[in-house]
Amino acid sequence: MGSGKPVSSQHGLTYIAVLLAVAVIGVGLAATGMVWSQARQREKEEDLLFIGDQFRQAIAFYYERTPGAIKRYPEKLDNLLEDNRYPDPQRYLRKMYPDPMTGKPEWGLVAGPGGGIMGVYSLSNATPIKTAGFDAKNRTLEGATTYYEWRFIYEPPPTKVPAALSAAPPPAPEPQSTPVPMRATPTSPVPGARPR
Repeated sequence: MGSGKPVSSQHGLTYIAVLLAVAVIGVGLAATGMVWSQARQREKEEDLLFIGDQFRQAIAFYYERTPGAIKRYPEKLDNLLEDNRYPDPQRYLRKMYPDPMTGKPEWGLVAGPGGGIMGVYSLSNATPIKTAGFDAKNRTLEGATTYYEWRFIYEPPPTKVPAALSAAPPPAPEPQSTPVPMRATPTSPVPGARPR
């Protein structure tokens, strides 16, 4: 005869084993998906840092190479692709990069103090993985809670004032007081003085 166990009991154990195997595989696939998703997000963050820096450098070139004494920021991002302020157009950006976080060509624009565009930022409000350990040029990104807060801005260095103009003027001399001789009055005789 057989082992003495009912056939339905063996099928039940097999069914439970298959369910456990499927659950373990599902958990493994979910963990793999999470790791892959985070790796992809980190790649996009690196792309955003690179592209943001490309925009910052291009804006700096446009600003610093402004003809004349008054510096200007570009009025639109297309000016970075072709600056027509010169007889031979200048190009500061190779191409118009899309925002790697949204995949779209639209960027948030930071207005300059005198007009124009002094920076760009992502329009994504997703939470970044990287929140610290940025290099010096991106220190302002530390602690940001969304990519929307990652601003890539060009601010010109403060103008240096020549040493002769920056030195403080010497302090004015203090007025010299000349001693005034005191005269004795009849109501307040000076001790040891002879009466007149």
